[in-house]
Amino acid sequence: MDFLCAHAARPASAITRRDVARALLAVPSGVALVALPDLRRAMMSAGNPLSLPFWESAKATLSSIESGVATVGDVQRWVESTGTEPMLMTPSYFVWPEEDERGPVAAEMFARLVAYLEEKVEVGEIDPDALVAGDQEARRVYEELQEHWLSTPLPDGRVPGFAVSDEQDEELFAAWDEEEAFALSELRRIVAGLPEQPELPAGDLEAAGARLRELLAEPGYPGNVLRACAGFDDAPMPDDDGELWLAVAAGIAGPISDLSEGGDALEEFADLDRELSLEDATLADLCAIQHADWLAGVAALTRLGPGVLASPERIARLIAESEDIDVDDQDDDDLDATETLFASVVGLWAQLGIVDRSEVLTPLGWWGLPKALERAWSPAAE
Repeated sequence: MDFLCAHAARPASAITRRDVARALLAVPSGVALVALPDLRRAMMSAGNPLSLPFWESAKATLSSIESGVATVGDVQRWVESTGTEPMLMTPSYFVWPEEDERGPVAAEMFARLVAYLEEKVEVGEIDPDALVAGDQEARRVYEELQEHWLSTPLPDGRVPGFAVSDEQDEELFAAWDEEEAFALSELRRIVAGLPEQPELPAGDLEAAGARLRELLAEPGYPGNVLRACAGFDDAPMPDDDGELWLAVAAGIAGPISDLSEGGDALEEFADLDRELSLEDATLADLCAIQHADWLAGVAALTRLGPGVLASPERIARLIAESEDIDVDDQDDDDLDATETLFASVVGLWAQLGIVDRSEVLTPLGWWGLPKALERAWSPAAE
């Protein structure tokens, strides 16, 4: 009982089913099972006996955990059946961050929701015994109360669901910016340490710029993907061929926008059975490549220089063997996944003259790849 009260930060008379469930799950299941009868008697002595269905469900859940047959979902559902544990994911797909990953706003909103649910249990709007028995109507009420609370403004004007999502977005963007800044500093360090600096192949750049302008004017793949990568659907193309080429090459490493949406885009998006188009699949591949993989791949090609094979398979191998990043031991599946992602990249690189028809790095690619990557990772103010 002392452990339970300390764990819940409440006196015994105020302990809830959720408090007991969380305390039981905080210790080994065998220990919890042994302690369960004494804990139940102590709660009765404190005038807070809870209910027989709860204690039976606790014993059944702990026994399942101890025997190794309980799933994470089973345990989560049991804790939720206490009536005051917020659903990890609501029917509208709002997902709470894991407890150790919640920021101040998420932690505040979660605690507020727990308090709200406790009030609803107190007045009888939530029936924990019906929940633990699997009553569908009780579950529906429990879910709808949470959905309503998450979408209802608080007295200070904040909408809980949006406030939590906004905080998660801010954390994600901050982590992304930090990772990008580190990758940029490493790229600059690597390029500065090259024994020979790539020189601008002016003739190759001029020819590539002319071809690129023709390509960007054409409908369909790959022109539409390259326009989206560079953000040219919403912004004018630069007049200078070098600026144009670098903008598109940088966009491949960091796409600026999505494809222009047609009139039936929403309907197509909602069709879960629809196969991804070549354009959508290509952009998805580009966005899935991590900073570390871009850094390792481009750094290796820049060190090796023009004439090196830059096929997707070769790039995947260079990344796996890179000393510029921390690489875990990779199996064939990891290499295949990286190769698949870079197949889209190499296909677009060929359109810019970064690689030739044999997927060999060109002088233009040797000069331009590190510059394009630097542009992609540099803050807009730079």
